[in-house]
Amino acid sequence: MRISIKKLMIILAVILAVLLITDILIGNYLVSFAIVRKANKGKSVAPESAMTSEADKIKEENIKLLSEQTQIWMESASVKTAEIQSDDGLCLKGDMINSETDSRLWVILVHGYQAQKGYMYDYAYYYAEKNFNILLPDMRSHGESEGSYIGMGWLDRKDLLKWIALILEQDAQAEIILHGVSMGGATVMMTAGETLPENIKAVIDDCGYTSVWDIFSDELNYLFQLPDFPFLYTADKISKLRAGYSFSEASALEQIRKTEVPVMFIHGSADNFVHTEMVYQLYDACPTQKELYVCENAGHALSLYMNPEVYNQKVFAFLDNYLI
Repeated sequence: MRISIKKLMIILAVILAVLLITDILIGNYLVSFAIVRKANKGKSVAPESAMTSEADKIKEENIKLLSEQTQIWMESASVKTAEIQSDDGLCLKGDMINSETDSRLWVILVHGYQAQKGYMYDYAYYYAEKNFNILLPDMRSHGESEGSYIGMGWLDRKDLLKWIALILEQDAQAEIILHGVSMGGATVMMTAGETLPENIKAVIDDCGYTSVWDIFSDELNYLFQLPDFPFLYTADKISKLRAGYSFSEASALEQIRKTEVPVMFIHGSADNFVHTEMVYQLYDACPTQKELYVCENAGHALSLYMNPEVYNQKVFAFLDNYLI
């Protein structure tokens, strides 16, 4: 029995329509899963750690020790609430801790994906020891800050410019460091490609990704075993419509090519979430003064906890080159 050309065309049209609708539904789901606030709460997006049992034990011991010393410091620290309004009208909040001295040194510590400012207090402790004033923002759609969509560093770069302006309102001569971990690392790198005041003296990227596209491509394969085409391409367009940015434009790698400030890159050698090879691409792309520290045996966002002494010795030795 022969099928007429007309019937064949109808069948093909129906198949294409079903495929298109499926693609749009999956793309929309991926956007909701990845960047809608708390949409995937309770589901781990990171693969099982690749750290050895020995390295894991060292990490746990150092987390405990750092938590204790940070808690002691926090009992005497004077913490104030800071607040800005983003360009798109969101109320963003953070903690501000002023040095007891007349220091003009400042650091903005930027947390990662689905974290909040409290995660950065162990880092803040070491900056406080060096008489830095400290700003710890909750990024949009995290913690106490408003927002429906996670910015993945791209929307956050504009927010960070507002936080910088807030510091400069207090001290026009401030010397400011940007230090971010994971999504926070991507945020400070994306910010580094913007036109910045001379007050920004250096950037510390700890395990930030090359681009939102790259990290979501990895996650699409790991979590859902789906290819980039067509699903990530569709999600890219849907994100632009829903959240105001596309995954393909949100590139720390392209931003770092444009930076005019010194950058230190930190990454764990056992990072199987934001893969370690990303840091080498970022380091090679950076046109300014730069330094690379790959912490042996450290998993994602764990370089500080694998070897706190070495981590901070390297960070502050790097910063000493650029602070007055």
